[in-house]
Order: sequence, then C-alpha cells, then structure tokens
Amino acid sequence: MNFKKLLLPLISLLPLTATAQSISPAQIEQFRQLPKAQQEALASQYGVDLSALSGSGSSANQRPQPVEVVEPAPGRKTEKVQEEKQEEALLASKNGGLKPYGYDLFAGSPTTFAPVTEIPVPSEYTLGPGDVLRVQLWGKENQNLELPVSRDGSISFPDSGPMNVAGLSFSEAREQIRKQVSEQYIGVQASVTLGELRSMRVFVLGEARNPGSYTVSSLSTLTNALFVSGGIQTTGSLRNIQHKRNGKLVGTLDLYDLLLKGDSSADNRLQPGDVIFIPSVGKRVGIGGEVYRPALYELKNENRLAELVQIAGGLTPQAYPQRVNIERTNSDFLRIIAEADYTQRQGRNAKVQAGDTITIPSISDITGQYVEIRGAATRAGKFAWMPGMRVSSIIQDLDTDLVPAADKRYAAIVRTNPKTDAVSVLNLRLREAITQPGSEFDLQLEEKDKILVFSDAGKVNGGENGGNYTRESLFAPVLQRLKAQARPGAPQQTIRISGPVRYPGEYPLPATRSLADAIFVAGGLNDTASLKHAEVARYTTDDNGIGQTRIINLDLAEAMAGNSILKLRSRDTILIKSIPQFAQNRTITLSGEVRYPGQYTFRDGETLKEVLRRAGGLTGNAFPEGAVFSREKLRQLEAQRLREAEERLQGDLLGVQLEGDSFGGQNAERVKQVENLLDDVQSSRPVGRLVINLAAVLNDDRYQSIRLQDGDSLTVPSIPQSVTVFGEVQFPTSHLHQANLTVDDYLERSGGSTRQADESRVYVVKADGSVMLPENSRWFGGRSQQLEPGDTIIMPIDVDRLNQLELWTNVSQIVYQMALGAAAVGNL
Repeated sequence: MNFKKLLLPLISLLPLTATAQSISPAQIEQFRQLPKAQQEALASQYGVDLSALSGSGSSANQRPQPVEVVEPAPGRKTEKVQEEKQEEALLASKNGGLKPYGYDLFAGSPTTFAPVTEIPVPSEYTLGPGDVLRVQLWGKENQNLELPVSRDGSISFPDSGPMNVAGLSFSEAREQIRKQVSEQYIGVQASVTLGELRSMRVFVLGEARNPGSYTVSSLSTLTNALFVSGGIQTTGSLRNIQHKRNGKLVGTLDLYDLLLKGDSSADNRLQPGDVIFIPSVGKRVGIGGEVYRPALYELKNENRLAELVQIAGGLTPQAYPQRVNIERTNSDFLRIIAEADYTQRQGRNAKVQAGDTITIPSISDITGQYVEIRGAATRAGKFAWMPGMRVSSIIQDLDTDLVPAADKRYAAIVRTNPKTDAVSVLNLRLREAITQPGSEFDLQLEEKDKILVFSDAGKVNGGENGGNYTRESLFAPVLQRLKAQARPGAPQQTIRISGPVRYPGEYPLPATRSLADAIFVAGGLNDTASLKHAEVARYTTDDNGIGQTRIINLDLAEAMAGNSILKLRSRDTILIKSIPQFAQNRTITLSGEVRYPGQYTFRDGETLKEVLRRAGGLTGNAFPEGAVFSREKLRQLEAQRLREAEERLQGDLLGVQLEGDSFGGQNAERVKQVENLLDDVQSSRPVGRLVINLAAVLNDDRYQSIRLQDGDSLTVPSIPQSVTVFGEVQFPTSHLHQANLTVDDYLERSGGSTRQADESRVYVVKADGSVMLPENSRWFGGRSQQLEPGDTIIMPIDVDRLNQLELWTNVSQIVYQMALGAAAVGNL
C-alpha cells in the first residue's frame, strides 16, 4: 500500500530523533495530507507516537534540531565540576594566583547548541543527503518545489529523471538546475535557494571537557563543536587545535587569534566524519603584576619578553618596567630570579622559557611635592605642594571646603623631618588662619605636611558625614609614632588631660608647651570647670635616677590668661577640677495631702521637715500615719532582693518538679503554689519604702531628722476608713473599719483562711509600714486587739506543711509589703 510505503521511512527515522536526526519536511507533509483516520490506523499498526511524529515537522521552515549532549548523572557531574575547580585552584596556587588564559571562554557553555540558520548559505557550501533545495518556477508556468537530497545524493525533478547534486557546491547545483529548467521548460525561469540543512556527526577528541561524537548542523564550524563538547580542559592546548578529515590534517585552529585579534579565518566548516583533536597544552609562561591581562599563557612562536607582554595586553600606566622580575627553573632544577630592564632593547628581547613567571612591578606612590588633608574635609586627599604655600592656599572657605560636622576652631599639622623622619605636631587655629590669610595664624606648609581636620561632637547628628573623625581616631597613629621615636634625651612628646574639658584624652605636646594651648587642643573648658584650681602631675627622676611624681598646683585663670610661667613637659598629666556641687539639681517629690505638692529642689543637708514647711505643711484631710516615704537607693535594693528571690524560686520550682509524687500526690499542689508565688515576684515592682512616723517628724523635735537624698518622694494619703486583708484567705479584700472588730473578726469576714494558710503566723502591717505580730506583741494585746483604719492583715502560706524552705515565707512577706506600699501610693 502506498501509505505504508510512505510511513515505513518515517518509522525507520523515528529512533534517530533522540540523537538529533530529523525527518525531512517533505515526508512529514505527505503524511499530514492523509486523512486523520488513516494516520491513526497506520500509526497504531506500526507503534508510532502520532503526536510526536506530527509535532516533529510542524513547519516547512523547520530549523535544525539543537544538538543535545547526553549529560552524566547529577552526582557525577557535581564531582567532575568540583575536581576541575580543585585542579584550577591547585594550578593557580602554584603560579602565584595566575590562571590559564582563555579557558573561561567555555565557562557556562550550553548543554544544547543550535547554530544560527538565518545567515546566508555560502556559495561554496557542499550539498549532501538531507539538504533540501527550494525551487521557485515563474514565467509561463508558476510552481514552488521542495527537492530533498536523497541518500544516493540525487534530487527528483518533476517530469524528468533524478539529478545527482551530492558533492556539488551550492552555486554549482543552482546553475545546473537553472540550466535544466531553461532546457526543459520554454519561457520558465528558476530561483534556487536552500531550505532545511542536513545534520552531521563529528568527533571531538583529546583534551576536551566531554570528548565524544556529536551531531551538529552542516553549517557548524570548529568552535561550534568545541562549545557543544563543553570546551577544553586546562590541560589541553588552545593554540594547536587540529582539524582532521579521513585521517589527514586539513587545518589547525589557534584560539588566541580569535580571543586576542578577533580573527576567525581558521575556524573552518565541518564535514561529516570530521575529527577535532585537542592535544596537550604546550609550554606555558605566567605573567602578573602591572599588565592588563595577568594570566598563564601558552606560547607558540613567542619566545621574547616583549611578545609575552603584548599577548598580556601590554603594560599599565602604573608599571615600573626597569625592574622586571623573571622567576624560572635553572638547569639544576632550582628556582632562581632574574631581572630585565624592559625600557632597553636587550630587556625586551630577553628569552622566556616554559615555567617562567614574570612579574611587572608597580611604580611607587607619590613620594614628594605634596601636602595632604585628612578628616572632616569636603575634598580630603593629596594636593600639589609649592614653596611658600600656606594653609589658606588649600582650605579657602570654612563652609565649602569642610563638612558641616567639622570643628572649625582647631586643626593640627603633622610634619615629618626629612632628615630624621621624626614627626612633630603644630597646632592650628583654623578659623583665624582662613579668615586672616597671610597672618601669623596662617602657617606655612612644608612638603609632605598632613593637615588633620577633626569633627565637632556638638555638630555630629547620628551617621552624619564627618562624625568618625574624632581627635582620638586621627591622633592615634600620630601618638603611636611619637611614642615609637622617643629615646633617652628625647622623651616622647605627649601629654594627657582630664576633667571638664570637651575632649579629654592623650594629645601631642604643644610646640608652645603652654597649658592654655593644651586646653585649646582638648576643645576648651566646660562650664563646670573651676578656674581656681588645677593640677599638673609631672614624672621626673631624683638624684639617684629613681622615678617620682611631682604635683604642681596652679591658678587656672592665670594660666588661661597667659600669665603662668609653667611650661609643660613630656608625659605631663593635667587635671582640670570641677566646681564642687555645680548645677546639681537634687529634688524630692511631694504628693497627696500636702498643701503645695510638687517637685522641690533642696539644699545640701536639708531635712524632710524643712521641705514640708516650705510646702505649707499637710492639709486637714491628711493621714500622716499612712505616709509612704520612698528612696531611690532602697528601691534599687528591693529590686535586687526581688531578682534574688526570683532566681531561688526558679530553683525551688525545678526541685519540686523533679521530686515527683513522693509526697502522696501533693507535688502538683506544691508546684502550683511555687508558680503562683513566682508570678507574684515577677509582677511586683520595688517601692523603696522607708518606714517613718510623719507626725513625729513634724511635731517631735526629739525624733531623728530625715536628711534628704536626690530622688526621694513622700506620698501622704487621706484619712482611710478601711482595714485590708491579704494573703491566704478565701476573699482578700478591704473592710470598712469598725472600732469593736478584732483581727479574727476581719479574717472571718474574709471567709477565713485557706488550706495553705499558716494561722499561727498572722501579722499586721500598720499604716506607716511597721509590722506587728498579734500573738507575740504585748502592746498589741493578742489577736483580740482592735485595729485602726489603714491597717492590713496578712495571712501567710504554711510553708512547713508543704515541706519547703523558709525562703517562701520571706518571699511572701516581700511581695505583700511591696503590694501594700504600691497600694498606698496608688489609692491617693
């Protein structure tokens, strides 16, 4: 059947699709013209995937299929990549970090490759089986023909016999077809173009990254095949890639011509069965330093230093060609160093050999004829120096030449002695130097001077530019240099200043040795500085050569006025004293039932009674017995006690949890009790209450005076009407005070004690914060004693019953007392 004859060649070609073989468009088109039922019947009979077959030739203008390289398993591929990276790293480590040149051309090469087919087909293109010729006839007869080249190398022209075109160039085949059309058809002309191109198999062998056979387009060249194979290993040559055909060498490719010159004339087109052989790399030479392309280069005909430098891109402007270092292996297999002067003809013609490593050194940095600005300057860096130059020559405007955070009052000039290399520091009154150019303040600069411009801490806002140029950071290397150059007879020129100055610290000794200049360097005095007294600690040696410290007292006001004869010396330590108790704002806060409540500033030694008198005393509704006097130091102490109690309770909780049910099932209850107590501790806030008798403070001259401290506070509540019950009772609450009710009465009104209560340890916290024990107090008269308004009854936990430490009782008392103090303040 004709249909079967049509399908059989299609079926025979299907397995080749996996290896990039393609079915001709003419055959696909003929199959598509069959009815769909016959297509399905034939495909089913011969086991053909109809969707794959119909999709494989979707267009008459089908492009050659991409060449698909069969990749190794992911694990093997990863191992291979790692091995290659290790080899490259090892090679680079042996050559001073230099890597072979040119191999990164294949980095990231695609695993599939399809050459561009939209380019014009050259006239010398050789036709072969699989190519398709498109013939357009016009004139007396119009017709479009697609003529595939069969396996025997012929095409079937309509109304004539087969025409053999295999082996002909495209231009020859075109002329032959035109000639036959003109002879066979009268008044008909023909236009011949190439349609689909054939695929062919070539071999990439030798030092290829993935050697093997590859199916590529008939337009492919040597470099196309190299990319398909993944490139060349670093052990392969880039300069002697051999192109072989039928066992004979037909050409060589030097990739350096392509990489360095863009010359692709040797990139020949491939033919079926061609072999690309990559031999081992030739002799290599490394070149580094000041060249544009430092790397390891494979040499071919180059054997002179100048030729190697040219391959490496030439010398950079920073190169120092007079001392080119050549490291090589001599005849005794020892590494030696030779030198060549590249500025001389003999040096440029110096021989290079395999294994050499050439280093082009750099020129030195700027060695002279400059001054430098460092720090908070708009344009920091080096500037040309000329004799007679002054500071105002390079800093002309304080606003535009300095950053906003710069200290415009003071700068420093670090000067290096050209004969001894010793450094010295000159202090510069920057504002005067810039506003009065040419004056005595505008110091003359010398070659290699460094001007240090500091930041002003008062102007720095967050990460503002210039905030890092502090005196400490910019002076640090200078001070280190001054200390390093010190020797007998020339002590280190540094001083230290402390006290109320803007920038206390260590500084270079001023050239004037004036105390006023030293204070100016430190930013000046703060307003807390005392002008009456200052000290200078001086380190000297006695007649026996033993070191000693001498203290020199002086009048700072006289020294700042320039009337002091004292001259500073090496390692002097200046102490600026502060005005005693200057601007110390010590306050106490009065609140509650005080006639004029508020925050009062008190004098040193003033008492609570005196401040209350200034505040107008208490109101008529005041309850002095319940006054809460708190102190900051006591608050800090209570906070520490709370932290300690919390830590111990956490340890006890862990211990109870680890004991398990060894107490007849009471463990869960005990854990709950400790957790509740721990929650109370963590939620408690220290009050810092000091128990006082406020009525006695105001009315009894024999009562101890309470000297105030900064941060004290006094809260005077109004007259209370309740008695509060806290602790392990059924309903902790407050009750209206009744004169005839006792402790037991109030406990009973709160529902009585809970199972965890310790009734033998009931105590009463009086309104003033003092504690009374009803069972032990003779004055109290037992638990039948009547209470007063503002009193609080505490029913503690029975810790003995829970077999736990006395800590729980102490912690409970701490928590209750703090709660009472806070409640007394909060209820106002």
